[in-house]
Amino acid sequence: MRKTVVIAAARHPTRRADLGWALAAAALVAAAIIVPRIMGKQWRDRLYAGAAPLFGEWLPHIGWGTGPVIAIAVLVLVYGPGLAERLSWRRLLAATWLTAIAWAGALALVDGWQRGFAGRLTSRDEYLHEVGGVTDIAAMLRGFSARILDFQPDSWTTHVSGHPPGALLVFVLLDRLGLSGGGWAGLLCVLAGCGAAVAILVTLRALGAEWRARAAAPFLALAPAAVWLAVSADALFAGVTAWAVALLAVATRRGARWVPAAVGSGLLFGFGLYLSYGLVLMAVPALAVLAARGLRPVLPVVVGMLLVVGAFTAAGFWWFDGYHLVVERYYQGIASERPYSYWVWGNLAATVCAVGLASVAALHRVARELRPSALWRTAEASAKQADGAEMSPSGPHRHDDGAPAADPVPEAIAATPRSSAANAAAPQPNTAAQPPSASTASLRRAASWSAAADERPAAKRDGSATRRRPAAVLGGALSGLLRWRAMVDPAALMAAAGLAALLLADLSGLSKAETERIWLPFGLWVIAGTALLPRRDVRAWLAVQAVGALLVNHLVLTNW
Repeated sequence: MRKTVVIAAARHPTRRADLGWALAAAALVAAAIIVPRIMGKQWRDRLYAGAAPLFGEWLPHIGWGTGPVIAIAVLVLVYGPGLAERLSWRRLLAATWLTAIAWAGALALVDGWQRGFAGRLTSRDEYLHEVGGVTDIAAMLRGFSARILDFQPDSWTTHVSGHPPGALLVFVLLDRLGLSGGGWAGLLCVLAGCGAAVAILVTLRALGAEWRARAAAPFLALAPAAVWLAVSADALFAGVTAWAVALLAVATRRGARWVPAAVGSGLLFGFGLYLSYGLVLMAVPALAVLAARGLRPVLPVVVGMLLVVGAFTAAGFWWFDGYHLVVERYYQGIASERPYSYWVWGNLAATVCAVGLASVAALHRVARELRPSALWRTAEASAKQADGAEMSPSGPHRHDDGAPAADPVPEAIAATPRSSAANAAAPQPNTAAQPPSASTASLRRAASWSAAADERPAAKRDGSATRRRPAAVLGGALSGLLRWRAMVDPAALMAAAGLAALLLADLSGLSKAETERIWLPFGLWVIAGTALLPRRDVRAWLAVQAVGALLVNHLVLTNW
């Protein structure tokens, strides 16, 4: 009876926390909408966003995509979670990609074929406006930087000048293949952008969490970000960099193909640098993968990146020259008038619209599942041991259900995945598909490392304290890293990495407004955190995601 009372008491506050985080995010969005109206027209005009915090205009409307998009949402709500559990892995990937494409396409068609899809990339500020003028690709690359600054006769259009030449090069090559016009360009962006959902699933599985990937699949297929995935060039950027991270995760696994995967990851990361300057922040998700699995793929990844950097440099474009000129161009335009005091938090409100309230609701679970204590506790214990202190536990740590637990190493070896209430509530459909071997092996290595330190001969342990303490701390740090790798949840890790990247972008001040589109490469990873939501609440949170996307798309005519 006591055990039942403890579990019930722990479960409800967690669900209330989910709701509390979601309501706080909704309040942030509401404040970002209300504040410009309170401040007056003159101040509001300086935002240069008619539907602040979103870049668009308030225009309630419906279209012939309204019916299909509602039908897709209902089908995913009813069948999505079950299919995510039962489908084979390859069929799950295909179903997620096709559903995401249908969802994004239907949302775009709410605005109509021309206004919502084919004409998006053909405006005077977009890439296709410049495609016809590129008659010599080599000359374009050599002279690209000279045309970045504004107020000169041959300045690039807004989007071309604000990015490296890789994005324009993609659309030029598409045109050379005979696939010209906004329709083909838009289709490329939708296919690549929706492919990011598949890449995230592949990443989670490669990190040893297929059950988490299956839990996140319906949320990624029904992401509110699809409003901007169809169609903007940033959807292309998101797809390229997501697959760079996915290949990096695959390369960390033991297998004959890890080297080609690592080189491919480096090529995509390198090309990402020439799609958008801000994509340098994709180093954060990449570092998260390496922290979780090891540094083995680093060298071939760097080789792949250097191949791309070398090619663009040899062609005449130096990345750092372009970056400094873009910063200057940025403040030549409306960015100098947009108030940082609003956009530093208004950007986050716009991002909430893209990732959805369910993603924010899961953030407290993400923080808990990062398990930072596994790192510092082991190092602290080793330091105490080096100082001759008695190794006595400070007290039993507790699981999420409030019950005392034994040391995490033998516990996790005995049962993987963990038996916390959060994980018990998360979808774990195929225990056979859950790969516990990697975590178990890491834990055994951590345990053996600590045991080896304790079993050293006394003559070797009785050296000077000066020599003993650094070695013990280093050993404790390595043991703690192995322990952390075994305990950290990959979905939480990648969601936190995406959040960290967009927060860094926010603080830089180089993205004021339009971040619902610009931060797609980072925000999509935040959606991975929805895999931590309780299984019994999945359909409710999917409904929240779908309603949010439908409201945005039907109330606001977005510019992208």
